[in-house]
Amino acid sequence: MGLTVNSGEVSSAGDFDSVAQPADTPEPALGDAFGDILVRCHAAGAASWSAVEIAERDDGLLSADDAARYFIGPERWPSTERRACESARGRVLDVGCGAGRHALAMQAAGLEVTGLEPSHGAAVVSRARGVPVAEGTLRNPPDELRGTFDTLLLAGTLGLLATPEDAPVVLAAAASVARPGAQLLGCSLDPYVTGRDEHLRYQRRNRERGLYPGQVRLRVRDGAIATPFFNFLFLSADELRRLAGGTAWRLESYDVEGARCLARLVLR
Repeated sequence: MGLTVNSGEVSSAGDFDSVAQPADTPEPALGDAFGDILVRCHAAGAASWSAVEIAERDDGLLSADDAARYFIGPERWPSTERRACESARGRVLDVGCGAGRHALAMQAAGLEVTGLEPSHGAAVVSRARGVPVAEGTLRNPPDELRGTFDTLLLAGTLGLLATPEDAPVVLAAAASVARPGAQLLGCSLDPYVTGRDEHLRYQRRNRERGLYPGQVRLRVRDGAIATPFFNFLFLSADELRRLAGGTAWRLESYDVEGARCLARLVLR
């Protein structure tokens, strides 16, 4: 599994085969690497390994994964993602919809779903597959989305809270697109469930810098193109409850299955 965002799927900082890149590696040009990967995979019929996603952490760690996973059906999803989609109700905003796999499943269940996606290429793919998509981020959602959703789905993108400092800002923006009584369903992984030395070292470095252990800085690469680096935040239940405490959201439940978790927050 890769470690990605804007996709509706994020894997743990602990589940993938990875290597450290040489220190003299040339710096890639900035671009929509994630979108380019999905466009290429979609054009190939989502064939296995028709496109490869590279995730790069800011300590030089690289991971590679099959982009076809963004097109797979619910029978191959982690159970936390299936449960999140089954728990959606009313009008749904699929945050970081990627290739639209979660949105399509919820549409098939009779729900009205809109995707929110910052990657133009990913948005193009989702639209081609039948998902209406607004381009933008949860932190700065388009005005037309405000106050219109009963469920916000972050199926793998709960880490878009970014940092402990950013989390209240992102949650306030999430409240701005939600109706009274709305729910936020977020899938992620517990950063503390790992035995990999490279991830334990990264967590120790974070602690030494006064950061949350599960705070990650990374980017997506596609050959010589890369997205800008961005922050992603893996949280335990206590950490999420603490960050949501002063916001309009209340943590209602946090179910754990191994390293995977499903959080449900309710608008106060």
